[in-house]
Amino acid sequence: MLKVKIVRLDKQAILPVYATAHAAGMDISACLQAPVTLEPFSTALIPSGFALELPEGYEAQLRPRSGLALRSLISLPNSPATIDADYRGEVKVILVNYGKEPFTVSHGDRIAQMVVARVEKVHFEEVGELASTARGEGGFGHTGTGRREE
Repeated sequence: MLKVKIVRLDKQAILPVYATAHAAGMDISACLQAPVTLEPFSTALIPSGFALELPEGYEAQLRPRSGLALRSLISLPNSPATIDADYRGEVKVILVNYGKEPFTVSHGDRIAQMVVARVEKVHFEEVGELASTARGEGGFGHTGTGRREE
């Protein structure tokens, strides 16, 4: 199990927690002094009340919660958001309201999930050409409409 240092910046902060034994992401909760209302098609930066010290070679990804997306069209516009290993500031979540109704976030509301993942450093090797594949340059819907014929 990977050990990650965490600092509670606000005594009211709820630290990340796995909701189930096999969950990939930990719930991130809002740490607010007063509720924040997101009007339709607006964004807000919501504090979590904690900071992380990730080991070198790791990142934390912030992702939307599926229930909020389904029920209220609340998401993260930069999903997944990346927290780099050398960032030491408070973890904050950018929420966007894609819905038609205002949405209020209160202290303790679970607003996102966080997945810690290993990342590899890349060294690019510039070459004159790339190896060919059957797919080639096909992308952006090149395989059809999504319906499979039998």
